[in-house]
Amino acid sequence: MTHPLPAGSELSVELQADVAVIGGGLGGVSAALAALRAGRRVVITEPTGWLGGQLTSQLVPTDEHLYIETDGANRSYREFRDALRAYYRAHYPLTEAARADPRLNPGHAWVSPVSVDPRVAVAVIDDLLQPYRSSDRLVVLMRTEPIEVGTDGDHVTGVRVRSASGVLTDITASYYLDATELGDLLPLGGVEHVSGRESRETTGEPGAWPTADPTDMQGVSWCFAIDHLEGEDHTIDRPDDYAYWRDLRPPQLDGRRILSFGEPVTPAGKPGRVYTLTPNVDGDEIDLDHRNMGLAPELWNYRRIAARRQFRDGFYRSDVVVVNWPMNDYVGGPLFGVPDAAEHWAGAKALSRSLLYWLQTDAPRPDGGTGWPGLRLRADVAGTDDGFAMHPYIRESRRVLALKTIVEQEVSTTYRGDAGAQPFPDTVGVGHYFWIDRHHTTGDGRGAGGVPQPFQIPLRALIPRRVRNLLPAAKNIGTTQITNGCYRLHPVEWSVGEAAGTLAAYCLDAATEPHAVAASEAAVGDFQAHLDARGVQLHWTGGHRHW
Repeated sequence: MTHPLPAGSELSVELQADVAVIGGGLGGVSAALAALRAGRRVVITEPTGWLGGQLTSQLVPTDEHLYIETDGANRSYREFRDALRAYYRAHYPLTEAARADPRLNPGHAWVSPVSVDPRVAVAVIDDLLQPYRSSDRLVVLMRTEPIEVGTDGDHVTGVRVRSASGVLTDITASYYLDATELGDLLPLGGVEHVSGRESRETTGEPGAWPTADPTDMQGVSWCFAIDHLEGEDHTIDRPDDYAYWRDLRPPQLDGRRILSFGEPVTPAGKPGRVYTLTPNVDGDEIDLDHRNMGLAPELWNYRRIAARRQFRDGFYRSDVVVVNWPMNDYVGGPLFGVPDAAEHWAGAKALSRSLLYWLQTDAPRPDGGTGWPGLRLRADVAGTDDGFAMHPYIRESRRVLALKTIVEQEVSTTYRGDAGAQPFPDTVGVGHYFWIDRHHTTGDGRGAGGVPQPFQIPLRALIPRRVRNLLPAAKNIGTTQITNGCYRLHPVEWSVGEAAGTLAAYCLDAATEPHAVAASEAAVGDFQAHLDARGVQLHWTGGHRHW
């Protein structure tokens, strides 16, 4: 059946490209760069004011694995990381020791070996794309979201997008890459997909729930940035709903108050994690191995994006820290798939607003007092008027029903032991993380997580079962809710995007299509050779095994 885009009096713009990338997160940026470097014309859209997704508009420093400096990343991602560090060396007054450090970490954070101000990441991304914008091979539509998808049988025929000012644009292309944060093109285009948790019967995963629930999704976090100015009072107005959030004990947390630093003993009687907070902590030693975080992790240096001692004395009045902590994991409900989704978008930000107020007023201090009024909301870092990120941090998207669905038995040490992750003959990239990081969910709580072995990304996980010219290019590939927990991190999303953008260009050059490539061992080999020439890492080189 044909579903063309209807004509409308509001329509003002038509654009044509070889590849349309809808969504400007890390996967979208990487996909666009891959197609552009292959000589193709690209249109990319982004709903916020910044490209970069989880790294920029969502304020989440790079979540990377232990081997990232030497193994387990594409050449293009390494060049991106190098460019972030080079930007600081070129423009910031670093200390001599920091400037000379080949593994410069501007935030001196333990969550990431290269934790940076999101505005630096935006500048580097803009620099990477600017030559293609100048040559008119790239069109970037900011503050623009998809609203309709036209289809003809198993093909997408067009995507209509709307800007924040109401301008409608029809985009036609040979290939459409869904790099949106929530997999928006999948329902709009009638592409078969799944959301929430799957049942054990469906996936065969031992850790899956007995029943499926498409609305039971991992919580989102609406992040914000703060610094601390001792002796000053930057307390925000008390939120009207503060008492609700202060006293809330979500059942997903086993009755623990969400606004707390944790409890020394869990409801099950086991030792619990109790976080500490020490504004502008000095002399802290950073251990990038998350396995050593212990039961009393320090929050101040967790996602710090500017460590003042990395810079000339006096340049920063305070460290700058991103608040993406257990206390603002919103589990009240999903952001899509339910009638009250808009309330949950508002609720996620409301929780973070009350968290800030709690930190400034009621949070217990080690000296017996309460609150740090010197904590200052850094709206400039977020790039917003209200001081909170442009977009909530999305852990879990809609996921395409792909030719291949990656399951926990293929990556988890529980089932793989020391054998390493399941090798995929159609690998198009690699990835890893410390955990299968499955956060508390909006439904029945928290299911299986575990620890992954360093893994590969199979080509078939990027190809929908039916639709021929749409490819997932972010967190919406063929994973389950469980395996999403290690396939959703920054460098993996970048690798997924690069594979999707390269595949679209490859198919145009070879007059073929993704399904035909996946079905032919020879074509897969040729495509992998193409990826290898680009510097895409297809196999782990160090024989790494997780503990």
